[in-house]
Amino acid sequence: MKLAFIVDPLDEFKIYKDTSFAMMREAASRGWALYTLQQEDIFWRKQRVTGNASRLTLTGNEYPWYRSDAAQEIDLAKFDAVIMRKDPPFDTEYFYSTYLLETAEAQGAKVFNRPQAIRDHSEKLSIARYAQFIAPTIVTRLDSVLLDFLAEHGDVIFKPLDGMGGASVFRVRQDDPNVNVIIETLTHLGKRTIMGQRYLPQIKDGDKRVLLIGGKPVPYCLARIPKAGETRGNLAAGGTGEARELTARDREIAQTLAPLLYAKGLLLVGLDVIGSCLTEINVTSPTCFQEITQQTGCNVAGLFMDALVDALSSPMAL
Repeated sequence: MKLAFIVDPLDEFKIYKDTSFAMMREAASRGWALYTLQQEDIFWRKQRVTGNASRLTLTGNEYPWYRSDAAQEIDLAKFDAVIMRKDPPFDTEYFYSTYLLETAEAQGAKVFNRPQAIRDHSEKLSIARYAQFIAPTIVTRLDSVLLDFLAEHGDVIFKPLDGMGGASVFRVRQDDPNVNVIIETLTHLGKRTIMGQRYLPQIKDGDKRVLLIGGKPVPYCLARIPKAGETRGNLAAGGTGEARELTARDREIAQTLAPLLYAKGLLLVGLDVIGSCLTEINVTSPTCFQEITQQTGCNVAGLFMDALVDALSSPMAL
């Protein structure tokens, strides 16, 4: 097997927790060849989508953790699989990358997650397709509508649609003297659409990351518990991760969404669940493999690679 990973710069990896690294390590343990590219290394010329890909060797050390050969231009269809792991934000360049990768698919490349599926599933907005599982939610850029939503619920979360890691997520109460400036800042004075959700006090017990791999839930989630004084459980915002077995409600949500999302070409999905409510559907570069594996012994990266092999032989996700 010959795998190409589209990732952020390798020197920025925190290998003790990085999910892309866990995938690479598992693939290397199976004797598979690893190559890496960054988003800007993909291009279309002479009617083919190719990329400047570097052969990667893992050293087994903490630092330096890899050796990388000089980049070669390789047709993306020459790889057994191309794994898109570029982190958000889902900006214009990311959008263009999905079109290049979709063209590569038409030329025979096998890309996971499928570029069209990534493009079609906004990590914030796609929860609207599964409204039976969500808390009261609003999407708008109108300050009057946001203020009405706040007045109705009294305690809400306002957040941008293109953020990650808890960035620019605000908890707002009706008596907050800064409510207007928060709305103005998030909406860029009414020029950017944002999301509002009723505040869920169950966040104190953790913002759960439920992983779906190959159309099936992983049996453990990672509850990301906010640090003292915080309302965000994201690990990037200082939360701590606690692996847990899925609850009955977690399984209900996961088992409903898993086959539907897999059928669209989403091999790996990270659901965010607070209490009994679905809050986000992460499809760009879902994380938490290493934390779950370290705490439970469940080899999540192994599950992913097994599912990748199955998907390569199945028409469902191609």
